[in-house]
Amino acid sequence: MSQGPALSADDHGVADWPDGPAPAPLPDSLPDGRPWPRIGVVILGDDADADRATTLASIEGQGYPQLQHRVCGTSPVGPMDADYLLWLRAGDLLAPGALAALCLEAVLSNAGAVAGLRVLFARGVHGLDLLGEPAASCGEQASFGCGDILVSRDALDHLSLPSDRALPSSAQLWSQLAAAGIRRSRIGRPVLLARDAVGTCLPSPLSIVSLTDLGYGGGAGIAHRRLAEALDLAGHRVTHLRLADESPPAAAEWTDQFPRTEAAILASGHDLVLVGNLHGATRGAGLVGRLASALPTVIALHDLFPLTGRCAHPKDCPVIADGCDARCPTPAEYPQLAPGRIAGAFAAKRQALHAPLLLANSDWTRARTQALAPGGTSIAPIRLAFPTGVFRPRDRAALRRGLGLPEHDILVLFAAVIADAPDKGFDDLVATIARVARPGIGFVAIGRLDDPSVFGLPGLHVPGPIGDEETLAQWYAACDVYLTASRLETLGQTPIEAGLCGTPTVAYRATGLTSAVIDGVTGILVEPREGALADGLNRLIEDAAFRQRLGAFARIVLESRFSHAAAAVSLHDALAGWPGMPVVTPVARHGFRPEMLGQFAFARDRRAGATGLVAAPSRPTIRLLRRAKQAVFGRVMPLWMRRVLYATTLLRHRVSR
Repeated sequence: MSQGPALSADDHGVADWPDGPAPAPLPDSLPDGRPWPRIGVVILGDDADADRATTLASIEGQGYPQLQHRVCGTSPVGPMDADYLLWLRAGDLLAPGALAALCLEAVLSNAGAVAGLRVLFARGVHGLDLLGEPAASCGEQASFGCGDILVSRDALDHLSLPSDRALPSSAQLWSQLAAAGIRRSRIGRPVLLARDAVGTCLPSPLSIVSLTDLGYGGGAGIAHRRLAEALDLAGHRVTHLRLADESPPAAAEWTDQFPRTEAAILASGHDLVLVGNLHGATRGAGLVGRLASALPTVIALHDLFPLTGRCAHPKDCPVIADGCDARCPTPAEYPQLAPGRIAGAFAAKRQALHAPLLLANSDWTRARTQALAPGGTSIAPIRLAFPTGVFRPRDRAALRRGLGLPEHDILVLFAAVIADAPDKGFDDLVATIARVARPGIGFVAIGRLDDPSVFGLPGLHVPGPIGDEETLAQWYAACDVYLTASRLETLGQTPIEAGLCGTPTVAYRATGLTSAVIDGVTGILVEPREGALADGLNRLIEDAAFRQRLGAFARIVLESRFSHAAAAVSLHDALAGWPGMPVVTPVARHGFRPEMLGQFAFARDRRAGATGLVAAPSRPTIRLLRRAKQAVFGRVMPLWMRRVLYATTLLRHRVSR
């Protein structure tokens, strides 16, 4: 690698770049077997040799297989034989892995141009940004160059732009591409480290309430916390409120009044309420309806509860098409509701849904919401956020030694907050593992699992519930394949977390999993039929090279699409396109606080993982009692038992006062 000047992470925030260790090698071809496209990089200007040397070092450090670069001084350098082109100012740097990320997104999305994040630095990082609405004005200087956009030669030819000299600024080029109808895409990871860059247009900060039932534990809570973090890193002011601080979960079936919480929200002059799951504290829609009538309110659909009479996933319910009522086949399943109250709850929700914006986290969730919601309901897509610097590939052998895992076995991991929950396809999971189990294949179960003996696997590794992201990421990265038997996911967070760690997934081609797993790129999707999961799992077990390719692609694609920056941009776009949120306007560039860089694996000051993800493991006595209850009543809770818990909770509250 060429040696540049002594530019350190103190300047641009990226550790050991551009003179650090070589990046992990890329797969030798694209996911479909075609060769990687040819990329040409044009270096603009006549800056000092030291600046140019640093830029060259960042290009050579990409490890991209089909790459050429030329320096463009006062005269044209002649056309390059390349499929895609990118322009850098001397002194600016490509971020680690930038070209592979941009190129893979261009191929998968069939885009003529792909833009990524700029890291803006001088004597330290002072912000990040990403191209936004082409029509918005930014005042960006035309001489800046286009180091954050990869453009296809076909797109350049369509615009009649030269490839061998300076082009318009990034914002101007982005606008020209949009005006010409050329497909564009954006990725939420840094691609350019821009020295002394100025002119970033930051959106006006909003005051936002993040409202949940029980807080940020469990799957939906984790997803909602990460969305709130993304908004904070985009410069907004976020206040965190939970209904359980005013009313206990045992009262959820009978409570829809939260006067202290409601008054605090309405009196504080907030711009927006971001609602997560509330059904752990209330089964009603009254609070959301009242809030939405007073100020802009959006509901993140972590499940489909806002659209039904009581359930989180209607499955193939024969009742819901005519409207939920006492005919509900599963009133005692969580979130439970007495049959006689279901019709009223369904009607109240449909009335309340006329005001809020519903945020769908996958293509399937958006389509299902359109089918179930009343006419006129506002629906927009969003991306969920994942801490891509915590969930990252690591030294697998070292992890296994540290975690006490066998060094040479092929390890298959499955995980859920409640690993043996029926809605996660537990019976199917047990049957799949029985078909695949043999010497040399190990299995890891993460989450609450009351009876591990059901698998009949003496070598099953059961770390149980894991409450912090750092430890969870280590287990993902230590294993070879991630397996889920679930068929009921609005998205599916665990396959994305695994893929970010370089571990491919085998899953059903069902519900939101079709967005969480890209078939043949980040894992394998199989048809929902008996034995299909085992067939897909065996395919990955028997083909180490295929596993490694999928793991490498998964890391690149998922980091680009599911970062905190990608989530913040998707939320901004959803709000800017919603008439109910007039204070949000389109921006030429989405700006982020410098701390956003810490969410990425290559940052010098990488942000630590969150803790408190799930409840602590149950004591043995509690596990035995839970199993005894399930033996008598199954997993449902009869109405009389719910009433007893509610009465007991009220009595304790009065005694404590």
